Amino acid sequence: MKKITILGSTGSIGQSALDVIAGHPEKFGVAALVAGRNVRLLARQITTFRPSVVAVRSKKEADGLLRLLGTKNRVSVLYDESGVLEAAAYDGADMVVSAISGAAGLRPTLAAMDAGKNIALANKETLVAAGPVVMKKARQKKIALLPVDSEHSAIFQCLAGQKKENLKRIILTASGGPFLNVSRAELKNVTPAQALRHPRWKMGPKITIDSASLMNKGLEVIEAQWLFGLDVDRIDVLIHPQSAVHSLIELVDGSMLAQLGIADMRIPIACALSYPDRMENSLPGLDLAQAGPLDFAHPNLKKFPCLRLAYEAARLGGTAPAALNAANEEAVGAFLENKICFTDLPKVIEKVLNRHAVKPNPSLEDILRVDGQSRAQAQSVLRTLKKG
Repeated sequence: MKKITILGSTGSIGQSALDVIAGHPEKFGVAALVAGRNVRLLARQITTFRPSVVAVRSKKEADGLLRLLGTKNRVSVLYDESGVLEAAAYDGADMVVSAISGAAGLRPTLAAMDAGKNIALANKETLVAAGPVVMKKARQKKIALLPVDSEHSAIFQCLAGQKKENLKRIILTASGGPFLNVSRAELKNVTPAQALRHPRWKMGPKITIDSASLMNKGLEVIEAQWLFGLDVDRIDVLIHPQSAVHSLIELVDGSMLAQLGIADMRIPIACALSYPDRMENSLPGLDLAQAGPLDFAHPNLKKFPCLRLAYEAARLGGTAPAALNAANEEAVGAFLENKICFTDLPKVIEKVLNRHAVKPNPSLEDILRVDGQSRAQAQSVLRTLKKG
């Protein structure tokens, strides 16, 4: 039985991963769970999956969790960053699902890698901010980084059995989000509630806003650059509203290979957890006859400049993606709190990126310093913006 630790167990990916595990009790067990503030859901997960260790954000959440669990509790409850890192590196796990949202997932993922755990990677910001550090550690520790994002999972599957020299380019597909058919002028007035209504995928708030701005696709471009060892100019993006084709590769002879399926994250999660095997599930298959026409189009970079900014950061390299990511997280937080307009998101990011002095070949300390500095710069920019 493969024992799994889940970082971010109460988020959408974490819950889907636990659903996959519950469907295959003969194959998987839960070693440890890491969550944030949702201790009620975490308590139910503990009762169902019986992990040995759990970790939460602070002592307040830990105390609340212990009250919910009662006197029969036998799980070790840790808290604060030290507790999260300890749970991430827990000896009893064979694999760690990295699904904490944002740059907060970086340190726990590295702790799991230091402990020699293979990683099912759902936290794209880990590679966006610290790609050089993470990939170096993966090589040193001989760790498998198995992609969970549907697009990267698709590329991973398409590349199976292919020689690297035969790969011409990668094509990541994007649904286009909720504002695909909204005019550029109308974007200024869209609300957080509207941006959170993704037409295809059920995800957490941060990634859903990123999908609406196409920044999510930009982050995926940078992640793909590291996962598959490609120059960023060999990674393209196509808008595909039906989300049936999850991504494609083109080979040097002009052949194209694609991975298709329904829009359900349990499929790429199961692919990562069971690799190199496959598992049956109870999900419906993709009915191509009922799917209707499959449309593809180039993204509008004037309407969605966040994607352009991500490409620029990728080309700059070094610490530029870390600055981009930090600025984006601060801007998305402000938008979700209704403090800025949707069209202010790229303005904040571009100003921070333009001020950034890129450091090539950064260390982890360099990346963490840039993360903090860029967040402070983003907050400074946000104070100059007035909604309306």
